[in-house]
Amino acid sequence: MYRTLRLCASGGGFEALPETPRTVDLKRVRAALEAARVPVIDARVMLIATLEVEVTISRAGRLLFKTADPAAADRAFAWLRPLLG
Repeated sequence: MYRTLRLCASGGGFEALPETPRTVDLKRVRAALEAARVPVIDARVMLIATLEVEVTISRAGRLLFKTADPAAADRAFAWLRPLLG
């Protein structure tokens, strides 16, 4: 469903993009994050979750991991994958 993590163009983090266009149900994802006791900010068009690293989840499914540590981004990505379906 998602391409592998790659360094962002700006070099300030890592991103994962869906393989095919999709729309993420942000309300469902927010509820799942809150049920897992993950702090989350709902900015209506995106969610900002605080895992080991801060992650932005867009309505279009783009994930942005705000870290320069590829291992930390990979752990957060692995944790989020099942949640996103």
